[in-house]
Amino acid sequence: MNRNKPFWSRILSFWCLVVALGAAPLRAEVPPAPAGYSSETAIKAAFFAGMLKTIDVNLPVPDSIKVEKGIEYGKGGDVSLKLDLYQPADDGKSDAALRPAIIFVHGGAWKGGNREIYHYYCVKLAEQGYVVATVSYRLSDVAPFPAAVQDVKCAVRWLRANAERLHVDPDRIAMAGGSAGGHLSMMAGYVTDNPELEGTGGHPEASSRIQAVVNLYGPTDLTTDFARDDDVVVKFLGGESYADKPELYRLASPNTHVSADDPPTLILHGSIDTVVPIVQAELLVDKLKAAGVPYEYDRVEGWPHTMDLEANVNRHCLAKIEEFLDKHLQGEGK
Repeated sequence: MNRNKPFWSRILSFWCLVVALGAAPLRAEVPPAPAGYSSETAIKAAFFAGMLKTIDVNLPVPDSIKVEKGIEYGKGGDVSLKLDLYQPADDGKSDAALRPAIIFVHGGAWKGGNREIYHYYCVKLAEQGYVVATVSYRLSDVAPFPAAVQDVKCAVRWLRANAERLHVDPDRIAMAGGSAGGHLSMMAGYVTDNPELEGTGGHPEASSRIQAVVNLYGPTDLTTDFARDDDVVVKFLGGESYADKPELYRLASPNTHVSADDPPTLILHGSIDTVVPIVQAELLVDKLKAAGVPYEYDRVEGWPHTMDLEANVNRHCLAKIEEFLDKHLQGEGK
């Protein structure tokens, strides 16, 4: 390149080369995760000292995104199952291109939380051209396992059944979630051809298969010591103990269902997580590796459960999610 050319002339030459090669502009490199802490106590001290900043969970919605809230996507028994939908505003045009889609599933120990938790991610990813939904499901005090799994799989069927109207490519659907939502996302990704876990919430003609999974610090094996005697897990499983129903705990564990044809998986987990120990992520890695399933594992050193609420950690996690989804939902040949 001629370095005597004016700066803007050199930039123009570069973009002409990009166009000539038929290439798309590259996404910025994923920023590294910020330095972590030795313990959750140290993180709390840093937060109260004003050293940490949380994301804006009520992020304003730009004019480029349209939002529809409270859409019924199915029925869980007598319960109306609802989602909020975020779309690029130009998707109302009849000639709008088909887009990949992402379904977010909230955490809350299967007994709490709400779909609005993922408003931030929905806005950010809709700005990147995705159609994004964040869904509610039956909590454990309403209906125990497998109700929640059935509900999120119903959400996939609803999205696929409405794909043409929503300008969604039915062959490019991902599911993402944190904690209990990560667990449910993995169950949706790894469980196939099991009527007990499919449910009857609606759109039986559509497939509930997904093409990518994003798991943020979700439990992967409920048969392990950390889960067997945990009151939250026991409640999720209808009050049944591991001693009495070990097969139920296996059925509810994503690791049980991993097979070679499962979708690519991104795993994000903090190394000092005391709610879902990081060994849960490592157990999943072993399963995916043995089955030959493509995966990416991001062990975020010195950060706890729900680490992505911190603004700089979120910046890293969001960039990893975008990179992963771009590769598997928008990559060459997609």
